[in-house]
Amino acid sequence: MGERRNGVGEAGAPSVVPAGASRGRRRRGLIALPLVLTGLIVHLTALTLRPAAAAEVTVAGRAIEVDGAPFAVRGAAGEGRLNLLKSLGATTVRSYGGDPGALLDAAQAAGLKVIVGLWVGQPRQGADYGDAAFVARQRDELQALVNKYKNHPALLMWGIGNEVEVDLADPAGVWPEIEKIASMVKGLDPDHPTMAVLAEIGGDKAAHLRQAAPSIDVLGINSYGDALFSVAERARGQGWTGPIVIAEMGALGQWQAATTPWGAPFEPSSTQKSIQFRRYLKALGDQQAGAVTFFWGQKQEVTPTFHSLFLPTGEWTEPLESMAESWGGTTPDGNHAPRIASLRLSADPSAPFASWGPEGGAVTLDALDPDGDPIEVRWTVMAESRARGIGGDPEALPKAYPEAISTAGPTGARIGGLAAGHYRLFVEVLDSRGAAATANLPFEIR
Repeated sequence: MGERRNGVGEAGAPSVVPAGASRGRRRRGLIALPLVLTGLIVHLTALTLRPAAAAEVTVAGRAIEVDGAPFAVRGAAGEGRLNLLKSLGATTVRSYGGDPGALLDAAQAAGLKVIVGLWVGQPRQGADYGDAAFVARQRDELQALVNKYKNHPALLMWGIGNEVEVDLADPAGVWPEIEKIASMVKGLDPDHPTMAVLAEIGGDKAAHLRQAAPSIDVLGINSYGDALFSVAERARGQGWTGPIVIAEMGALGQWQAATTPWGAPFEPSSTQKSIQFRRYLKALGDQQAGAVTFFWGQKQEVTPTFHSLFLPTGEWTEPLESMAESWGGTTPDGNHAPRIASLRLSADPSAPFASWGPEGGAVTLDALDPDGDPIEVRWTVMAESRARGIGGDPEALPKAYPEAISTAGPTGARIGGLAAGHYRLFVEVLDSRGAAATANLPFEIR
């Protein structure tokens, strides 16, 4: 993808006919083209090779416009499989930091725009805004990125930081640096808006950002669960009058979830997540807010599936159907992901978790495929993650215990042979056409 800057790649490059190369003579048995036709080919070739121009992106009230036309921000945070994202009806992909060149090129090829993340150091991770050398170095690095990519045709806007204020007793110290960086970016590139991304807007954060950072054009908010029903309206209540983009959205945050007595958050199944996605995407549309789903890829955060829209083996899950339905797109070949109606304890179907003795216990699965495709069911037992990262910080994958599954099949499994401790049972239901369903159940061995 690195060779496809401005939408022209080696495989798609036109054959160039130099002016006069075959004029007035035969070459390898071919009759020379007439002068007028040859000139026309050269002229068209020059047009084809001309680099694509960067779009002019502007803010008009609550709307974002690209070259004067309203632009709906709908997409995902992550990278890879951008043609699939585009087919769902998405317009946008969001990055967080680093060099965005490969992503911009891939997005241009797929017909998407990019919210390019400019990573702003977080104080909770050691960024010291009282350190002049650190501040200067960070600004120089961001300036270089803006200058390098400000004319890329896939660029939509600049994302200034991500949740920089998280875990600070008083975030007032970070707003001035957000303003200085945003002002610098606008001075370098007046043709693309700036967006700052907050972790929700409690404590009047949107109001504080608006007052302290007037160079921010678009309010980005990471929001999850039922908070999405009112998030944009709450931001308007704090005085934000410009565009709003929900820069991360998901069915449920682990911090919002009910937990077991030992603190393990309950994760919705992929089917439950898909139902919530439909509701939240409609609510955001009604609030005139852009929507960026999280996470376009796979990551360990509490579990390997809590926020992941794909399995580690690459299969997509049902929330993609909700995205396609909301955005007027389609899933690959119109395929539907398998559904999980329930994953329950065999001995106590209403119990939300298991507390077994040393002998273990059994679970029952009720799953189906809407297209009638044959399904494969995979079972895994892992230790309950003890990591509780802040703001999506990296977490190690918990240890797996394949020997703990004594019997397994398409309708259930039996667990045993584990030492006392806290664990989680995962099930994956695959349709052999690239889609899957997921669910898990926390349990303890006493």
